Amino acid sequence: MTTQDVIKMFDQYVIANYGRLPKVIAKGSGSYIYDLDGNKILDMFPGWAVSGIGHCHPKVVKAIQKQAAELMHMDNTFYTVQQGQLAKLLSERAFGGKSFFCNSGAEANEAAMKLARIHTAKEKYKYITALGGFHGRTFATVTATAQPKKHEGFQPMLPGFIYVPFNDIDALKQAFTDEVAAVMIEPIQGEGGINVATNEYMQTIRELCDANGAVMILDEVQTGMGRTGKWFGYQHYDIEPDIISLAKALGGGAAIGAIMAKSEIASSLVPGTHASTFGGNCIACAAAVATIEAIEEEKLLDNANKMGDYAADKLNKLKAKHSIIDHVRGKGLMLGIQLKIGGAEIVSKCLESGLRINCTQDTVLRFMPAMTVAASEIDNAVDILDSVLKI
Repeated sequence: MTTQDVIKMFDQYVIANYGRLPKVIAKGSGSYIYDLDGNKILDMFPGWAVSGIGHCHPKVVKAIQKQAAELMHMDNTFYTVQQGQLAKLLSERAFGGKSFFCNSGAEANEAAMKLARIHTAKEKYKYITALGGFHGRTFATVTATAQPKKHEGFQPMLPGFIYVPFNDIDALKQAFTDEVAAVMIEPIQGEGGINVATNEYMQTIRELCDANGAVMILDEVQTGMGRTGKWFGYQHYDIEPDIISLAKALGGGAAIGAIMAKSEIASSLVPGTHASTFGGNCIACAAAVATIEAIEEEKLLDNANKMGDYAADKLNKLKAKHSIIDHVRGKGLMLGIQLKIGGAEIVSKCLESGLRINCTQDTVLRFMPAMTVAASEIDNAVDILDSVLKI
């Protein structure tokens, strides 16, 4: 089939709820994707941050192939080796909690909110979330997403959500009441524009939750699995959350989501309170186990730190050359380039030149390469961006 054949097929049979780029991607490997016409594209936003260890990592591919030949799916009325192994690996790399598995970040955040609600006192039903945050597209998670444009056409939203400015400690304190069950924020707002939480803000959330019998939920869907240079974003701060949600890079490209909760909180999620038919299926868990093993065997946390510093330096040098760049921010390989103008056209021109990046919040370019990225690939990406900004 040609590119136009595929696009025509989509136009006829696929609901057009995505603004798709006019390319048909046929293959991926490492930091590169290839379209149906044979064009090679350097991907600095792989799979919307899902392919955190690169496209089709050999270890993950091998694990999926092996598992698919043995047992593809088994319902959660039985035990499976792969799900237990994954829960153990995650617990050992975090705060010793227990996991529940699902299929996506939105589902993970739904589970986290339900667990917070059922664990806390009966009068507690409210959630505090931050303006600019993003937590998913289900009714509860899109309500938790404090961005009015995401609510258009779906009002009235669900009751019980309180929105406060990100990093605003005074507003956070004023928002707390006896009815608050949980605070849910991202350590670094991803879709919101790569906004990094301050140490004081995170400490205050922890203190307020402890003082008010509320649960601290950190949405680590984008910051988890090493992207920031640590296994989880919260590890940059001197706190421990009660629950974290995971997805995106967890499966190395396979669809999987999870929450991890402290044992005393996890015990509230008893049979009948929550479930997921496909959650923790054998193939997804095998892929996630292989992803964790690859990160450790290849020292990808170290590479995320090293290449993150390298990329930030290169992008800051680019800032010195182009006045439309205001500043660069982020941690590890989760970087945002704040522009003084809209970035959509820049993204489009970069793609035409063989580079894939992303623009969010109209004026922030997201630069989030795979943790396997090499300095030469960052150099190439920055050179392409430089050439586009010169136009």
